[in-house]
Amino acid sequence: MARHLITSALPYINGIKHLGNMVGSMLPADVYARYLRQRGHDVLYICATDEHGTPAELAAKEQGLPVDEFCAQAHDAQKAVYDGFALAFDYFGRSSSAENVEITQHFARRLNENGFIEERAIRQVYSPADGRFLPDRYVEGTCPHCGYDKARGDQCENCTRVLDPTDLINPRSAISGSTELEVRETKHLFLLQSKLQHEVEEWVARHEAQWPQLASSIARKWLNEGLHDRAITRDLDWGVPVPTDTWPELAAEGKVFYVWFDAPIEYIGATKEWADQDPANRDWKSWWYDVDDEVRYTEFMAKDNVPFHTVMFPATELGVREPWKKVDYVKAFNWLTYYGGKFSTSQKRGVFTDQALEILPADYWRYFLIANAPESDDSSFTWEHFTATVNKDLADTLGNFVNRVLSFSRKRFGEEVPAGSEPGEAETRLGEEIARLLAEYEEHMEALQFRKAAAALRALWSAGNSYLEEKAPWLEIKTDKDGAALTLRTAMNLIHLYAVVSEPFIPATAKAMRTAFSSQDDTATWVSADEARSLDSVPAGTPFTVPPVLFAKLTDEDLETYKERFGGDPQA
Repeated sequence: MARHLITSALPYINGIKHLGNMVGSMLPADVYARYLRQRGHDVLYICATDEHGTPAELAAKEQGLPVDEFCAQAHDAQKAVYDGFALAFDYFGRSSSAENVEITQHFARRLNENGFIEERAIRQVYSPADGRFLPDRYVEGTCPHCGYDKARGDQCENCTRVLDPTDLINPRSAISGSTELEVRETKHLFLLQSKLQHEVEEWVARHEAQWPQLASSIARKWLNEGLHDRAITRDLDWGVPVPTDTWPELAAEGKVFYVWFDAPIEYIGATKEWADQDPANRDWKSWWYDVDDEVRYTEFMAKDNVPFHTVMFPATELGVREPWKKVDYVKAFNWLTYYGGKFSTSQKRGVFTDQALEILPADYWRYFLIANAPESDDSSFTWEHFTATVNKDLADTLGNFVNRVLSFSRKRFGEEVPAGSEPGEAETRLGEEIARLLAEYEEHMEALQFRKAAAALRALWSAGNSYLEEKAPWLEIKTDKDGAALTLRTAMNLIHLYAVVSEPFIPATAKAMRTAFSSQDDTATWVSADEARSLDSVPAGTPFTVPPVLFAKLTDEDLETYKERFGGDPQA
């Protein structure tokens, strides 16, 4: 089986993330990793908190904490939420780790040796009120492209255009708010991306046809506009320090690497963190170094992260002139909006992941988000849509099927799977339908088409309900007890099949369905086409229990409560 390396864009350390961040990177990566593991692949799913840069310093200052202490606490808080969402990382690291410092400095030295880093004197914004140079995110102002008045000095959150602080209209200090800013000369390191343009273009050309149109179009746009040399150091107290052995003067001034230089390298750094926990059995380089044809590398991210992963980080990897693994497939997502407006960490708009878990268990959110993933276009979260999806798909189609099959069978046949008669024409038709739908589900999962995969999974659940309505065992038992037993046994085998194939989407519910059957021989990790047709994985005589209600239906009162707490349609 192939070896699969999976990473999702590193969540920034500054605060708990919202649902848009979850569905735009970590959750689909987890669903895909779970699926591949079930299919027998060797999978390594790596993620980490992105801890360097201006917002971390500002947030720490606001809380009155040293920045390293703030980041340690924030990392643990984020990890707790991701555990609550059942994200099955193989490792969840930290970009401030010693491993990332080591590898980032190695990359910088190699780029310098190969002529792709240059020290330049530049003019940079200085705030007399703060007594310091202001890195890009310490400067805020109006975007010259779209007029957004809260644009940062590195990128406009509204139109996603990359900026320099001096591009901003009416700039101000993000620390003090002072508008009395000066431009002074200082020295920084620049990554000479212009010298790597042709190599990056050739690399993108070899891959973009396989990527989603969203990812390839963003990469191509950046390349068509031309790659510019980019400053990769900043005047900050917190970050990967410039190595003294290579740039002693800049190191003495306390320069650190730009967060967008070291953050992608943390994918490698976090893998080394993972390996360093068990060095006798883990080899981090076997996933990253000179393994081009041995490992398939898939990245998950929202569209604002695409340029850095399809252009800037590949340029870095190409420039070190070492055989580091580069991404094979970039799964990019559009925005999940909240009633048509952006989820925003900075503006605290929308539902945040910790709040979501306070309201309902993770599987409710996992299913809804993946079933409505913003793949081909932006998609909108509304409480009305969420409530309707939970009630129709989870509570009625899946949950009610499981409950009524097991409850009715226990009432009429006891606490073991009944035997009944041999399968007939209805069961043959059902088996063929299940095998067909399972093949569709697998096809969409292999292609990373998550909305289509969710629709195929929903169709699998619906097929069970259609079979149950056709056979009507509550009527059948009056005239053909063995026939009713067959219907229920077949339906129980569907429940087991649902437990196995639904695990990537709703792992806690899948476990509850699977453990309802006390079968010591149940070691299945997936369901073959033949097993789907035969539906006999749970034999007659297997003890079972009726699990608690899998999904509670949401009421109109629940809907109004959620809207009152979080706000409904702002246009209404």
